[in-house]
Amino acid sequence: MSEVKLSAETRSEFGKGAARRIRRDSKVPGVLYGHGSDPIHLTLPGHELLLALRTPNVLLSLDIDGKTNELAIPKSVQRDPIKGFLEHVDLLLVKRGEKVTVEIPVHTEGELAAGGNLLEHVLNALPVEAEATHIPESVTVSIEGLEAGASVLAKDITLPNGTTLAVEEDAVVLQVLAAQAEESAEGEAEGDEAAEA
Repeated sequence: MSEVKLSAETRSEFGKGAARRIRRDSKVPGVLYGHGSDPIHLTLPGHELLLALRTPNVLLSLDIDGKTNELAIPKSVQRDPIKGFLEHVDLLLVKRGEKVTVEIPVHTEGELAAGGNLLEHVLNALPVEAEATHIPESVTVSIEGLEAGASVLAKDITLPNGTTLAVEEDAVVLQVLAAQAEESAEGEAEGDEAAEA
């Protein structure tokens, strides 16, 4: 897992006006909280943070005002719904060796059995517990040859060493659905024609 270093500044101005000024300077307002300490209100560099957040559960090494160095993971990210720029970020303070619960993306490889079956991602992300400095970026599941009715449970997924499930073992992660029969669509079309006549 990669660790990204960012310079952050504490901020004393709050509210919409202050947040707009921060964003106008290509920065992002954020809050760092955790470990029972008081929340620290920060201003973070916008472009560097945006690049860092492309990695799920990225570990951020924050140099705060050039005085303290803290480790954090993103907990909540708010984006502008139209333009996509970062509006605000909540960061969770972590320590080396500490276990944290996060969701990691589930990727698939291979082809389903022939017959036009559909793969449904019941869980797009798998809740796991891992050491804060060793959070896996994702897990990959083979769906090679799976037929309709097959499912992949959380316990069937191989996790990296030091990572454990934070969800029921029998939770369905992926399932294969049978393709809808074309006959039913044709039958509906014939029924429509009969209704028109």
